[in-house]
Amino acid sequence: MPHRSTLIRLIVLAVTCAGLSGCAEALISPKTLVDRAIEARSAADIAEDNRIVVAANAVMADLKLISAATEIYEQRLLVTGIIDSPDDYAALKRGIEQISGVKNLYWHVVQMSEAEQEAQGDALLSWTDTLALDAKIGVRLFDRKGVADVNFREGVDPFATVYLLGRARSQNELDIALAATQATKGVKKVVNYVEVWP
Repeated sequence: MPHRSTLIRLIVLAVTCAGLSGCAEALISPKTLVDRAIEARSAADIAEDNRIVVAANAVMADLKLISAATEIYEQRLLVTGIIDSPDDYAALKRGIEQISGVKNLYWHVVQMSEAEQEAQGDALLSWTDTLALDAKIGVRLFDRKGVADVNFREGVDPFATVYLLGRARSQNELDIALAATQATKGVKKVVNYVEVWP
């Protein structure tokens, strides 16, 4: 099953293209065809990522948590969100840490009471706002020449911090992706978890 960011990216791209002339050509441009073909990962590697995400989602479902999100690339798992209950926070972390096969866990879940969240007011993004910002970043990466967006995953937390995960084919590609992410309106901070290797 496609990751959340991929689905959001495709939906936003389709909606954006609906009213634009020449969009059909953009969807099958040489850049798109080449970049979509270069996610040089085996089916087994992708299947392992999917297994880990399913396990992480099962932990969240068991705890009835909807305020945490995951992204993964090559068994490097990113978890973001805000949990109001200290017990749920501890249970989520314990459950995620018990998932086998995770090579790196990037834990960016914050425990914050409902009162503390309310005190933050507009400083915190809503779930809808985080999804919208995630989609904007996805579209920017998709649109960048020299960036194989299929090799990148982005996660956005309620503090408007973007976590970029994945693999760049060169330092130049990573620099372009980071600059595009940082320049996206609404992004306050970018955390880089991208590995560079051809």
